[in-house]
Amino acid sequence: MTTDRAASSAAGEPDGFEAWLRGRVPERGLRSKGTSVLEVLLTQPRRVSYSSAAEAAELAGVNVATVSRTAQALGFSGWSDLQRELRARYLSSLSAPEVAAAQRTEGELGGASLRRDLESLAVLNRRLDEQQLRTIAEAIAQARQVLIIANGSYVAIGSALGHNVRLAGYDATVVREDADLANAMSRIEPDDVLVAISFWRLYQSTVTAAEEAHSRGARVFALTDAASPALAAASEEVVLIPAEGVAFFPSLAPGLAVAQAIVAQLSTLDPERTRRSIEAAETQWSRFGLMHRQPRRS
Repeated sequence: MTTDRAASSAAGEPDGFEAWLRGRVPERGLRSKGTSVLEVLLTQPRRVSYSSAAEAAELAGVNVATVSRTAQALGFSGWSDLQRELRARYLSSLSAPEVAAAQRTEGELGGASLRRDLESLAVLNRRLDEQQLRTIAEAIAQARQVLIIANGSYVAIGSALGHNVRLAGYDATVVREDADLANAMSRIEPDDVLVAISFWRLYQSTVTAAEEAHSRGARVFALTDAASPALAAASEEVVLIPAEGVAFFPSLAPGLAVAQAIVAQLSTLDPERTRRSIEAAETQWSRFGLMHRQPRRS
């Protein structure tokens, strides 16, 4: 069974959980009661990441207001926002078997999974910065080429984003294999855009690609649940997306929603270009007989 002690074993790592949390402490530091809350977060991440503000306050020996103030001092709107990222960071520090031990993996999970996705989408809707979506869409529209990096199950998000960017009339390539990624990085230029999509523990190849693209002057954007310092440093914008599932697997629904939101914004930048692109695609769909139902001709 996973313990908080196991999660803190990587505390000395420069990209570890403790380094992230201590890095959010303001320069002036925290008051003594705030420090007590911080120590509970550091030493019992699993427990507090599933606790209410009142339970966290009891663990720290303070009142609920102190927990809320400490969360705000660490750069969050309140306990709920801190708790979500805390849980994402905690889970990203675990191996797959440890996640299985930490998560509920028995019983009727179908409905629970749907409810978790609905909760995550509600959180995403409340906290998503629409300016980030506009910035990414405008960068895609202006780019010489767009590279979308996604691996594993996250390919679903990358594929949806790439498919619809192309349908909107812009060039985009989804890179899935490391060899293709290395070749693509050798050709990346300052006029290019790289969209890095990765969740949970993050793929090293995705982080390396983001760093390389940034070093070459390309614009880099990350879609993730908990960016590492390396990924955040390489990215112009980091869109934080809830991705916790109810079993072994991160949820893909919020990531897909953000991909669709980016393309929706992209379609407004040059509506005529997008209209022509969709019409051209429709012509080819008809020529190849792709669709079971054909549109009526007026």
